[in-house]
Amino acid sequence: MRIDLISIFPEFFDVLDLSLIGKAQREGLVTLHRHQLRDFSVDKHRNVDDTPTGGGAGMVMKPEPWAMALEHVLEHTAADASPEQRPILIVPTPAGEVLTQRAAQDLSEAQHLVFAPGRFEGIDQRVLEWAPQHFDVRPMSIGDYVLNGGESAVVVMVEAITRLIPGVLGNPESLSEESHADGLLEYPVYTKPAIWRGLSVPQILISGDHAKISAWRAEQQNLRTRKIRPDLWAKHVVAQESNLA
Repeated sequence: MRIDLISIFPEFFDVLDLSLIGKAQREGLVTLHRHQLRDFSVDKHRNVDDTPTGGGAGMVMKPEPWAMALEHVLEHTAADASPEQRPILIVPTPAGEVLTQRAAQDLSEAQHLVFAPGRFEGIDQRVLEWAPQHFDVRPMSIGDYVLNGGESAVVVMVEAITRLIPGVLGNPESLSEESHADGLLEYPVYTKPAIWRGLSVPQILISGDHAKISAWRAEQQNLRTRKIRPDLWAKHVVAQESNLA
């Protein structure tokens, strides 16, 4: 997978060179390309923002630097690529669809992702109206809150997506057992020692009875999801009832 990251702070993404994503890059599973948005400014001062049309607080990112940066990225896309192979442009925004595990799984199967994190009051809306000529545009959010810029959201999205690429995780089975893989939260996990500061590991986990351990973990998933995320539990119940219908 090729990932292009455009920002006025491209060094923000250096964290993605660490851990498993860094290893995936070294093994050729993922390639990350950082681009400085100011390099595409048509202003001698390399400005990329201006006052909002109609008035209001803050600044808005100008459309031309973004268009030129995205056109630069397009040079790495085959001229004869089919619509299904077009790069996916992900624009972090609180107004976008919320990133879910299912969305991350879908995006992990793409060949080329481009991230356009805005700053200030955001990117001129006309960029999103122009971009569909060349990209599959996906405005996306990581939650119902606002950040100073979209770079933090990009790091979250890249990690959520790339870890699902085959070969990135050392043990792919762990993907099927973690939170949200089946619509439920993950069960509690423990390690050695069996007793720590007076707190014991549940006896069932050291019983050696794998069938009972599996049943206990499933029960814990249900209990944890019902208590912490009743919204997910409600969706799970509806899905189970649909499967039985």
